[in-house]
Amino acid sequence: MRVLVIEDDDDIRLGVVRTLRADGFAVDDAADVAAADLAVSVNDYDVVVADRMLPDGDALELVAERRRGGWTVPVLFLTARDAVADRVAGFEVGGDDYLVKPFAMDELVVRVRALARRAGRDAPSAIRVAGVEIDRARAEVRRDGVLLPLTSKERGILELLADRAGTVVSRAELIEHCWDEAHDPMSNVVDVHVSSLRRKLGDPQPITTVRGAGFLLDPDR
Repeated sequence: MRVLVIEDDDDIRLGVVRTLRADGFAVDDAADVAAADLAVSVNDYDVVVADRMLPDGDALELVAERRRGGWTVPVLFLTARDAVADRVAGFEVGGDDYLVKPFAMDELVVRVRALARRAGRDAPSAIRVAGVEIDRARAEVRRDGVLLPLTSKERGILELLADRAGTVVSRAELIEHCWDEAHDPMSNVVDVHVSSLRRKLGDPQPITTVRGAGFLLDPDR
């Protein structure tokens, strides 16, 4: 899953980014409304975590404008403004959740995952295909009942391939969903992670390389 964190306090922003990345998310960040607006214009996010008051405006207005244009990405407002009127305003413009500072990082992670599930962007919570069972709630993957020691990135790749089982997923799509803007577009990082994932899945190998197109998880393997 890919998340955008909008926060002008460097310590809070970097702390949230580190925590979410450590939990397996691909994370981009922005420190003001202008940068956030550009990010949501060019990237497909699963969840946005947004501070309210930013140097160049209120993220509330950004969300309201995007909602009017049909934008449906779940938004968690992260702010020190804890008055009931502030929380109501956030929900009225299309916010999905509200977390008041100071907050526990563990709670933030749980809320971000819950937003993605409720929006249906990572549904269903469990996938079974080609002898592979992916339990998103527990972040566990098994093949034929055996727990596999996958990294968070390998699990993210496998989830996307499983969601699209029987359909070719391009390298660009894998990068878009599983990596953030910090990734080097000239590297062979996708191939390295897919190769490692294949070794851990074992035979019969369910992931096929489609030359010049991408990768496919074969539901009949």
